[in-house]
Amino acid sequence: MDMFLPVLSVFSRILLAFAPSFLVPLAWAWFLDRQHHALVWAYGFALTVASGAVLAHFTHRHRRELLPRDGFLLVNLVWLVLPAYAAFPLMLTVPGIDVSKAYFEAMSALTATGATALSGLDHLPVSVNVWRCFLQLIGGLGIMLLVVAVLPLLGLGGVQLYKAETPGPMKDTKFTPRIAETARGLWGVYVLLSAACMLAYRWAGMGWADAFMHMCTTMGLGGFSSYDASIGHFQSAQVEWVATVFMALAGISFVRYFMVFRTRSLRPVTNDREIRTYASVLLLSVALVAVLLMVHGVVDEVPEAIRTSAFHVVSLATTTGYASTDYAQWPVFAPVLLMFLGCFASCAGSTGGGIKMVRMVLLLKQARRELVRIIHPRVVNPVTLAGQVMPMSVMTSVLGFMLIYGAATMGLTMVLLFTGLDIVTAFSAVVATVNNIGPGLGAVGPSGNFGGLSAFQTWVLSFAMLLGRLELLTVLVLFSRHFWRK
Repeated sequence: MDMFLPVLSVFSRILLAFAPSFLVPLAWAWFLDRQHHALVWAYGFALTVASGAVLAHFTHRHRRELLPRDGFLLVNLVWLVLPAYAAFPLMLTVPGIDVSKAYFEAMSALTATGATALSGLDHLPVSVNVWRCFLQLIGGLGIMLLVVAVLPLLGLGGVQLYKAETPGPMKDTKFTPRIAETARGLWGVYVLLSAACMLAYRWAGMGWADAFMHMCTTMGLGGFSSYDASIGHFQSAQVEWVATVFMALAGISFVRYFMVFRTRSLRPVTNDREIRTYASVLLLSVALVAVLLMVHGVVDEVPEAIRTSAFHVVSLATTTGYASTDYAQWPVFAPVLLMFLGCFASCAGSTGGGIKMVRMVLLLKQARRELVRIIHPRVVNPVTLAGQVMPMSVMTSVLGFMLIYGAATMGLTMVLLFTGLDIVTAFSAVVATVNNIGPGLGAVGPSGNFGGLSAFQTWVLSFAMLLGRLELLTVLVLFSRHFWRK
């Protein structure tokens, strides 16, 4: 038990840091909803503060520097428990919601997945939709990065949180000497781009409430909307283009943006191999889908085909999950391609989910290396990225991740198939949640949602979202007996 007390001590402060987030929907409820709704968010705030204070009282004598094992424990604890606190107000405000769906909705929000189990979003209180969307903003870049930025009490132990939380295979790379400064730099860029996104949505014709909510889910690449029809509700080309631009920007590493601000040069972006590949894949996919829509008569005019293609390609590739039409009704190649892009296209260090583009680049380079070795067994042909030779530890990590990624996807799909789901719904639901994409195909496609699933299926997919958000290994390491040995 002693090994848990230092982790619980830090977790108590994370709860206290998370509590003020309830004040955001409280403010919206006070001014726009019925004022009795504001009490719900006040209860959530009070419960979170009280829990954090009580836990801090009983564990304050056990503070120490975090070890690597502590970091993994704490990150998993945060992403398992905070959705429970976030789900509490939903159970008091959303008619007919049960515990499994409330937790699923909160987990989807905090992991910026965007898979919803709710319908009738247009008729929910504004504060409820604000809460769902705001959770995606703070969850997009990672609650732990925010905590490291504002809680210096973690000291050097914050490095363990950063490494456990930050997506991507090269987590030891830091661009400022202190980890707290690193986190503050990332959040500074995040807030700046978020403000620009909100103003752009307002310019495109949204009201302030809609602009705020869709800014949260655009920059967090979560894809929640305050309308069942998603972005299609607005029937606006300007809104779609604003969403497309900022989704594409949010799919790029925020580390690179920080370096652009520090160096006052675009070279950190233009010289980055991962970003160049990301842009190339998006442009090629947009052109391919646009041609497909024109050839099959889905869209008649070229500008509309480009806009429709660009919006949905960027939305799914960056794991946002917005939709302006039911793309599942397009020729089957298109929706399958969109789901496939969501598995890998976003960059490491972005708010997107999936495998990350850098891993795909390294895998392709490794495959080419093996082909060369078949022909020239003695040739020295190391895998390089940005002119640097990738160490074997990185390549082993990438290959191990991909093996576990495939096994987890197939294993969870088999569990859902065992419960009676059809193959399209089961497989696409797992792909959509493990990669934090949001909508899948079949019953959980863009014209449906996850509300028709059973409680057990919902819990399975909540676990899949957790796996995807923490990139599998951070969660699965807890199931290793070596992890628990002293």
